[in-house]
Amino acid sequence: MHRHGYKGRKFGRERDQRRALLKGLATSLVEHGKIETTLPKAKELVRYIEKVITKAKKGDLHSRRQVIAALSTQAAAFKLVDEIAPQLTGRTSGHVRVERTRLRIGDGAQMAIIEFVDELKDAPKVATKEEVKA
Repeated sequence: MHRHGYKGRKFGRERDQRRALLKGLATSLVEHGKIETTLPKAKELVRYIEKVITKAKKGDLHSRRQVIAALSTQAAAFKLVDEIAPQLTGRTSGHVRVERTRLRIGDGAQMAIIEFVDELKDAPKVATKEEVKA
């Protein structure tokens, strides 16, 4: 059987497990800014997260709901839309980079770090009324 036109990696998982894996990896990347995983998973995550970031940069209600659906938690989705996406407006694509790191001890799998290309700044903390009074 030929492989022509079959996009994406299967990872030895069924479709719903594959989707859950990518959702979890994307959520972790948004929450932590940098994660380490195997090289094939990182390369597949690039395809997934680039599309989610593009939707987050648009920022309207429909796009926001699509981002919420693409990530595991609403908190991660809000962080991507409200904090990270505005810092990535200077780029049209290529928001994340994959860098090979080491071979995993147990099975010799090639590991990689996936991170945002631009240096992300933390959002300024909004002072609450109690903090202002103190």
